Amino acid sequence: MRARWRNPLRRRTDRIESLLTVLTVLLIGLGAPVAGAKAGGAVHDALLATVRAQAAHRHLVWATVDRLATRAPMDPDPETSSRHDSHLRVIARWTAWDGSPRMGRIGAPRPVEPGDRFRIWTDDRGLVIPRPMDESTAATHATLAGLGVAACAGGLVEGARRLAVRQQMVRRYRRWDEAWARAGQTWGRADAGN
Repeated sequence: MRARWRNPLRRRTDRIESLLTVLTVLLIGLGAPVAGAKAGGAVHDALLATVRAQAAHRHLVWATVDRLATRAPMDPDPETSSRHDSHLRVIARWTAWDGSPRMGRIGAPRPVEPGDRFRIWTDDRGLVIPRPMDESTAATHATLAGLGVAACAGGLVEGARRLAVRQQMVRRYRRWDEAWARAGQTWGRADAGN
């Protein structure tokens, strides 16, 4: 093993490049997963707090269809709206969490007729909002965030290695140019005495 590192043909830049490669492999193999796990854990904790807050302030209530909406809501891009979407918009009545009656244009989860009932999510004031995030969705988002951080950390380490290797190559070429300049124009000629 020692003979390999003391090889006279092995330049200092070669040794530095080898060490950079070993360090990069260690940092990507060990550091990136640790960074991803830490980031994923932090995101998971934050999302679980959001799950708890949403569960406390979002309520599932029954809505009764009063009538079908007469026209689809304004859509700036007519290619994205469809005739199917317009059939799912209804005017409905529901009772807010505080007991006050509410009425408004909402989206139905399926085609409905006047008098049909379906469940909707409302906030503490009775406004219709999306369903709360559940723990499995929070875990999925946290896992994806951790994987993203690990990939970014690995990419940054590899990018730093490539920059360092590039600098080593520039130094190596500069030294070669200096060596060629010292050798002069007569290098290799039979009458030069070299």
